[in-house]
Amino acid sequence: MKKILTLVDESFEDLELWYPVYRLREEGCQVDLVAKKPGLYHGKYGVPCQVDLCFTDIDPNDYDGLLVPGGWAPDKLRRFPEVLDIVRTIHSRGKVIGEICHAGWVLISAGILKGKTVTSTVGIRDDMTNAGATWVDEKSVVDGNIVSAQVPSTLPDYMKDYIRVLNSQD
Repeated sequence: MKKILTLVDESFEDLELWYPVYRLREEGCQVDLVAKKPGLYHGKYGVPCQVDLCFTDIDPNDYDGLLVPGGWAPDKLRRFPEVLDIVRTIHSRGKVIGEICHAGWVLISAGILKGKTVTSTVGIRDDMTNAGATWVDEKSVVDGNIVSAQVPSTLPDYMKDYIRVLNSQD
């Protein structure tokens, strides 16, 4: 069974969290939600999310992939050194990392986008390019182990790509 880690904080984009979580669970994956502390978090539109694990409870080496939902949560998540360590560890192992919309902020702060081709919401295009990435106007982009997507309407393309990359890993 593949294990996927999903980063959570207040004001996550509701669809960008739950659509991938349910889609991966349908594929038979264990999807763990992790935040700064256990508790109830709410999306931008009020959908609740119960988190039982905190950043220091997990070992990123135990996971086959990472999901970073968008919304306003990425701006908060990227401020935690533990989050950046999680991202860097999973990336260094070549495991799949999915980011959508504003989630690119977390990867920028982790310093893993230089030389990568990615997409995101147009709102952070300049941030992505200033981090050394090549930004393209595509629904979903795969560059090595990084799968990026633009907005909630691109979730079907994003998850097809994410699952393909996940299943190609040893």
